Amino acid sequence: MYDLIEQARAVIAAQLATAPRVALILGSGLGALADELEQAVVVPYRAIPGFHEPQVAGHRGELAVGVLSGQPVAVLRGRFHFYEGYTMQQVTFPVRVLRALGCETLIVTNAAGGLRPDWQVGEIMRIADQIFLPGMAGHHPLIGPNDERLGPRFPAMVGAFDPELASLARAVAAEQGLTLREGVYCMLAGPSFESAAELRLLRGLGADAVGMSTAPEVIVARHAGMRVLGLSLITNLALPDGPPANHEEVLAAGELARARFAALIRGVLARM
Repeated sequence: MYDLIEQARAVIAAQLATAPRVALILGSGLGALADELEQAVVVPYRAIPGFHEPQVAGHRGELAVGVLSGQPVAVLRGRFHFYEGYTMQQVTFPVRVLRALGCETLIVTNAAGGLRPDWQVGEIMRIADQIFLPGMAGHHPLIGPNDERLGPRFPAMVGAFDPELASLARAVAAEQGLTLREGVYCMLAGPSFESAAELRLLRGLGADAVGMSTAPEVIVARHAGMRVLGLSLITNLALPDGPPANHEEVLAAGELARARFAALIRGVLARM
């Protein structure tokens, strides 16, 4: 894997004047933030060794590198999902490449179902912790031989989400008059949405939001020594007695909340 990471890094770095410091992964319906980059260099995923074309609506499939709120950033417009048939190593490969490019911080976003009946669609949740159910079932991005050049064999995941970035996000949200929820994000493999029984189980486990991404990317980022801020946009309420979820409402909610979400991320970047 190390050689492929270096190949991908070299292809991207050859097109850049400045190395990025912050990596952003933009989830379903949230990719428009990349349009705000200054001095942007855009590299299609198909041009990067080891990258693939996303197959999900709302995921464009390109890497944009530039400046946002004064910070040199690399923005992944679209991610790979385990349910698309990729391995966890393939899902997380872009994080490895961004770390090799020089990114020290990862801001990872997603669209998630809210498990709390008192929450509202369009609210943003800071991920305080995560439950990675596929990993607990044996689908883990760090399974296999460990390359010490990439990170330690047994990385700790307690405190995976950086406390200083958490405090910064709270402060920016307060200044903007934005309600910032905090809670536990649970990842399921997908692609089916959750049954009523599964939703009750997740609440019993202590989860506040559920989705089909993010957790393996966080693990690999921490394995690589990156600081992590995780943000979930609540695009639907995933309640046992509620209406069935669908991907169209996820994209619609992302569109409606795009300005608030982008303002929060810009504010965090400006104060880093």
